[in-house]
Amino acid sequence: MVDPSDRIPNHLTTVTPQGWHVMARDEEGWCVALDSARMCCSIYETRPAICRRFVMSGPYCRDVRATYDDQRRRGIPLTLYNA
Repeated sequence: MVDPSDRIPNHLTTVTPQGWHVMARDEEGWCVALDSARMCCSIYETRPAICRRFVMSGPYCRDVRATYDDQRRRGIPLTLYNA
């Protein structure tokens, strides 16, 4: 959740059905502040407090990165059907 004291541009946030103010996600589920070309936060210096508590290279971070790398290696799943 984004804290009211966080200074995040409105176009990077959204409100959930439960009324929580959170960082918006793109169509693939990634935070919209993520610079996908460089795999880093585009608002790192002003990122929300919740993101500041996410320890870089911590166990959760490494797990997310490993999952992302594994999905990229696999490519797009494709099922072929006989016509």
